Amino acid sequence: MKYKFIFALSLASISLCANAQVEKTSKHQNLQEVVVTGTGTQHHLKDAPVQTEVISRKMIESYGGKSLQEILGGLTASFAFNEGDMGSQTQLNGLGNNYILILVDGKRIHGDVGGENDLGLIDPHNIDRIEIVKGAQSALYGSDAIAGVINIITKKHDTEGFLLENTTRYGSYNDLRQHNGIGVRFGKLQSYTSFQLQHSDGWQNTTNEFAEAQMFTDSRNKTTNEFTNWQIGERLTYSIKEGFDIYASGTYYEKRISRPTNGRHASCDVYTYDLQYRNASAAVGGKMMLNKKDYISLDASWNKHAYYYLYTDTTLEDGYYRGQLTHYCPYFPGQENLQSDQQRYMATLQGVFYLPKANTLNVGAEYRYDYLKAPMRVNEGTANDWTAAVYAQDEWNPLKNLNITGGFRIIDNAAFGLHFTPKLSAMLSLGDFRLRGGWSKGFKSPTTKELSYHYTKQMGANTYYYMGNKNLEAQTSNYWSASAEYRTDDIAISVTGYINKLEDMITLVNVSVNEIPVGATTGYQGDGSGNIIPRMYKNAEDAKTYGVDVNASWKITKDLTVGGNYSYLDTKATVYNSAKSRFQNAIIDGMAHNKWNAFANYGHRFSPCYNLGINLSTRGSSKRYYENDGNGKGFQIWRLNTTHDLGKSKTTSYRLEFGVDNIFNYIDTTPRPYHLGTTTAGTTIYASFTVKFNKGKKITSKTISKQQNNDED
Repeated sequence: MKYKFIFALSLASISLCANAQVEKTSKHQNLQEVVVTGTGTQHHLKDAPVQTEVISRKMIESYGGKSLQEILGGLTASFAFNEGDMGSQTQLNGLGNNYILILVDGKRIHGDVGGENDLGLIDPHNIDRIEIVKGAQSALYGSDAIAGVINIITKKHDTEGFLLENTTRYGSYNDLRQHNGIGVRFGKLQSYTSFQLQHSDGWQNTTNEFAEAQMFTDSRNKTTNEFTNWQIGERLTYSIKEGFDIYASGTYYEKRISRPTNGRHASCDVYTYDLQYRNASAAVGGKMMLNKKDYISLDASWNKHAYYYLYTDTTLEDGYYRGQLTHYCPYFPGQENLQSDQQRYMATLQGVFYLPKANTLNVGAEYRYDYLKAPMRVNEGTANDWTAAVYAQDEWNPLKNLNITGGFRIIDNAAFGLHFTPKLSAMLSLGDFRLRGGWSKGFKSPTTKELSYHYTKQMGANTYYYMGNKNLEAQTSNYWSASAEYRTDDIAISVTGYINKLEDMITLVNVSVNEIPVGATTGYQGDGSGNIIPRMYKNAEDAKTYGVDVNASWKITKDLTVGGNYSYLDTKATVYNSAKSRFQNAIIDGMAHNKWNAFANYGHRFSPCYNLGINLSTRGSSKRYYENDGNGKGFQIWRLNTTHDLGKSKTTSYRLEFGVDNIFNYIDTTPRPYHLGTTTAGTTIYASFTVKFNKGKKITSKTISKQQNNDED
C-alpha cells in the first residue's frame, strides 16, 4: 500500500503546476559530444585518441530502462548480465565484475559482494551519459581496469535558484522506481539532495527445480527474489573563487532481499533469513584551475559496504571468534548476523597541464586501503590490503592529424610489491575517418576476498565449497586493439578488433577435497545425498579473450534514427587440475560467441505543447557457456518505449512514459538453478510520470565571476 500511496502522491503533484513545457533541446542535434574517460582529459568524441563508446542522455531517455543493467544490456552488445541476490554479475567482452572498473564522475564506486557490484547503487534518472572504454586501462586507472572502464557521468544541476524534480515509474510485479531531487544554489554555494527507491515483488519462471539429487516440480523459489532498496545522497559545492571549487558529498543505501521461508519443497531445508545490505560513503575534494586549461584536483573518500543475514525464524548458527568456530548461537526473528563488512579509503591527486609543442600531460598519485571484516568467512576474522601508485600520461600531436598517447603507472602493493603498467596508442585522422590502434598492460592484485574468503553454495545435487587462496599471484594482461571509425553528423560506424591476454588469471577451479583447510566448516551439505565439490581461487596458467565489436547508427531524417551493435567473442583458458595433476582447457563462465542489439528511434514535435518519442529495440545472445551447471540458452527480446512531453512553461516540465518489455513473452523455463541464459520475467508493462520545477537561471562562469566581484566590493 505504501508504494501505491507514493505513486498516487506523485501523480497528484501535477495539480500544483499550471502549465508544462518540454525541456528545450538544441536546434542543432549534431554537436560533438565531449568525452573524458579514455585519456582523463576532454576531447570531442570524434577526436578522442582512445576508442570510446557513448550512451547519451537522449538514448537513455528514449530506451526507458529502469536500471543501469537494462540500459547497458539494451544499448551495447558487449555486456551480459545475470542478476542475482548478490549483485549484477556483469560481463564485458568475456571478463567478469572483478575486471571491470565502474566510475561515477571519474571516481570508483564501492559495493562488492562476492565479486559482484550492486548496480542498484546508481540511480538511472540521474545519469547524463555513459562512457565505455574497453580493454586494459590500468596505466590511467589502476587495478581492476583489465576488461574496461564504465564511467557514469551524472547530470549537473547548475541553476541559480531552486530545482525540484520527481520521477515515479510503476510496472508489472509491483516494480516501483522512485526518484526525487532538490537543488538549491545561492551565489557560491550549491546543494543537491537526491533520493531513490526501488522495489519489486520478484517473479518465478518455472516451478521445476533440481535439488537434493532429485527433480521437484512444485518449487516455490523465485527466479528473482523480492527486494526493496533505497538511497539518499547529498552533494555540497562551494566556489571559493572563479576556477576554484570544493565539494563534500555523502550517501546512505539499504537493500533487503526477501527469500521464501517455505523452502523448495516440504522435504528440503528452508530459508530462515533474508539478506540485508547497508552502504555508506563520504567524500571531499576540490579542483583549482591554474589558468584557462591547466588544473589540479584532490579527492579523498571513504566507502563502506556490509551485508547481513536478517533472520525470519529461530536459527542455530555457528559462532566464531577471530575466524575460528567456537560455539553455536541461536538467532531469533529480527536479529542480524554480519557476513561481510568491506571498507575502502582512497586519496587521489591529479594534475593536467597543456604544454608547448602540442603536448598534454596528465600526472597523478593515488593511495588505497581496503579492510574486510567477516568473522564467519575469514580465517582470522579480518583482512586488509593497501596499494599506492603514481602515473603519468602524455598526449602528443606531432602532426595536425596524428595523435600519439603514451603513459605508465607504477604500483606498489602491500603483498605483491612493485609493478610497472605502460600504455601506448595512436590515432590518425583522415577527414571523417579515424584509424586507432593501441597496446596497454593491465594489472590486478588479488582482492582480500580472493585471498581469504570462504563460503558454501547449494546448486542442484551438489554443495560447492568456495575457498580463498593466500598463495595467489597478481594478475597482469596485455591488450591489443585496432579500430576504424567513420563519423559524420548523420552516420557513425566503427569496427574494433581486440585481443586481451591475461597471465595468472584468477578464477574458481574445482580442486581435491584434500585441499579443504583443516578445521574449516563446509556449512550446509543437504541431506547427504549430494556431493561436496571444493572450488578454490587459482591463478590460471593463461587466458585469452578476443573478438570484434561493430557499432553503427544512421540519422535517416530529422525525426528518425536507426542503429545497432554486434559483438563476436571467443575465449581460451588453461588451468591446472590438481585432482588430475595436469593442465586442461577451461571455459570462462558466461561467454557467448554472439551478442547483438538494434533500435529505431522516432521523435516528433506535433505542437509547442506535445512531443512524441517512440523507441523500438531488440537485443539477443547466442548460447552462453559454463564450465559447470550446463549452458545458458540463447534468446532474442523485443521492447517498445514511448515518451510524451506535454505543455509549455518557463518553469515546469512534464513527461509521461509507457512501455512494453519482452513483447513476445520469451521465458527461460530451464529448471533452477540452471536457468543461465536470461532471467527475464516475460512480457512486462510499465508507466512513468516525471515533473520538474526549475525556477532560476543557468549559471555561467561570468555569473560566478560577477557574484564574486560583488562580494569583494
